[in-house]
Amino acid sequence: MLVLGDAHANEPDRRRSLFAAFRATDEDVALQAGDLFYYDLPVPTYFVAGNNEDFDVTESLRHGRLRSEHVRNVRLIASEVVEIEGVRVGGLSGNYAPTQFEKPRTALYEERRRHFVREDIERAKALEDVEVLVTHEAPHGVPVSEDYDVGCTYIDELLVELDPELCIVGHHHQHTESTFGDTRVVTVDPVWESYYVLDPDTLALQRYETPPA
Repeated sequence: MLVLGDAHANEPDRRRSLFAAFRATDEDVALQAGDLFYYDLPVPTYFVAGNNEDFDVTESLRHGRLRSEHVRNVRLIASEVVEIEGVRVGGLSGNYAPTQFEKPRTALYEERRRHFVREDIERAKALEDVEVLVTHEAPHGVPVSEDYDVGCTYIDELLVELDPELCIVGHHHQHTESTFGDTRVVTVDPVWESYYVLDPDTLALQRYETPPA
């Protein structure tokens, strides 16, 4: 299956790169790690919400009530498991904000809807037989270069509880590979730089350069 990092595809040049990645493979399903921001796609695409989205769209997808000619072939993974090409994929949507974490999700408004809350984490911890976990926020220990300390304790807890074979992380726009316990952790490049193909049998993740848009 096709695996994609941050797209920021509300911007026309980023959207062209997104579609260039789709065209570059013959994969008929995709998995995306957040900051998608464009929701009319050529193949079924499962994604976790990032901190840059159309939050009216993502919240409507979360509650299964969206009907729009501009939203096609997308499925939000929000503290649930979906089976894609025989792989059990879990997803946590959103990023962490300490001021919002203890609130009920119904108390989040406007841009604050980008965050996950405790109820999202607890529901995700109850998932079973997760082989691949997709998050927008990173666990501790990923070797990305930022001007702040990277790592969220609640993602650590998810990895301990679920023990997936692979964790795919967006947000940082950098390709890195590391481990957390027995889990391989890959932070993925943005779509305008790279796309990936995941082998559903071995869970090997191969990286390719995105062709010019």
